Amino acid sequence: MSALTILPPDRPLRGRVAPPGSKSITNRALLLAALARGTSRITGALKSDDTRHMAGALRAMGVTVEEPDATSFVVTGSGRLRAPNAPVFLGNAGTATRFLTAAAALADGPVVLTGDAHMQKRPIAPLLAALASLGVEASAPTGCPPVTVQGRGGFDGTAVTVDAGLSSQYVSALLMLAACGTRPVRVSLAGDAIGARGYIDLTVAAMRRFGAVVEQEGGASWVVQPGGYRAADLHVEPDASAATYLWAAEMLTGGAIDLGIAAADFTQPDAKAHALIRAFPNLPEEIEGSQMQDAVPTLAALAAFNATPVRFTGIANLRVKECDRVAAMATELSRLAPGLAVEEGDDLVVTPQPLAAFRPARIECYADHRIAMSLALVGLLVPGVTILDPGCVAKTYPDYWRDLAGLGVALQPESGFAI
Repeated sequence: MSALTILPPDRPLRGRVAPPGSKSITNRALLLAALARGTSRITGALKSDDTRHMAGALRAMGVTVEEPDATSFVVTGSGRLRAPNAPVFLGNAGTATRFLTAAAALADGPVVLTGDAHMQKRPIAPLLAALASLGVEASAPTGCPPVTVQGRGGFDGTAVTVDAGLSSQYVSALLMLAACGTRPVRVSLAGDAIGARGYIDLTVAAMRRFGAVVEQEGGASWVVQPGGYRAADLHVEPDASAATYLWAAEMLTGGAIDLGIAAADFTQPDAKAHALIRAFPNLPEEIEGSQMQDAVPTLAALAAFNATPVRFTGIANLRVKECDRVAAMATELSRLAPGLAVEEGDDLVVTPQPLAAFRPARIECYADHRIAMSLALVGLLVPGVTILDPGCVAKTYPDYWRDLAGLGVALQPESGFAI
């Protein structure tokens, strides 16, 4: 397995880094552009494993997706999808898998969506149950991918209720499908539990950009008018989840890193982590992470050097991400300093240790990009932190190591890994 050792810098990190485009917005824009009639241009987009899986799936379903440069997609759609000739492989791209599971109802035949071993452990049954209420026939025998959707060019229902306790992506998938109906569709939550609600706001904003009419009714229901989508141009803002690593690196080293965008200008939920990161080393004793889930690993890495212990709550959903992130962070942080982090139920409790208590360690990332990027931050202060499988960051931030190196962090690759 390839590996990469971080050498603690002997000075504050200073410089300018342009984070990649938002994965969340890029994948929403790709799908909406594919469902629109005409040609759409998406600029500032993320080019990573996840978005390439989405683009490849759309091509397999009859959509023209061109890539004129490193941060742009040009998408030409007809408002319809074609059943692909073979199962569509989506790696461990949860966003693409969930969004396409709903959109596949619009195809003109059966669609099989599958992924790697990690994706085949990620739940999708609540979305399939919701689709059934719209008359969409979809099955996943294990409750996880692979999924088979019997596309028939549309759907029948006008109301759907979804259990979004595991992921807000189920709601987003249904909302984006709903605009392609022939009658208004009401999408409602079953209960109050939901993943990061802010991502639904991202979805609604993107839908409106592509011409859909969506109105929220109360805190748990949306009404989507029929009419489909029209082609549009959209510029993707930088990825807020990626920005959290750079904000944290700045605080850990006492540096100044210019991202070219103010924290207040992000529309993504993880930008809420900025205020917490700026409070370091005085993070609060409890951080409720349900509405900024992808930022929790970053904050947990910071908490290892905080002045006081930190308990992370509301993070049960992290157990069904690319890996069980609660267990992964507890295990790997404690590999660096025994007892540094522990699981208590679904909470993660990080108890800071003096620097002398840390030891060199080879960090297992469980093929999870966020584990790799967050635990690399520990290596900014602790000698001997080696990240195994560093290439997994390609899922959302392919240039992560190159950007750290550009800020002055020395990196020692091994086993043939190239930065």
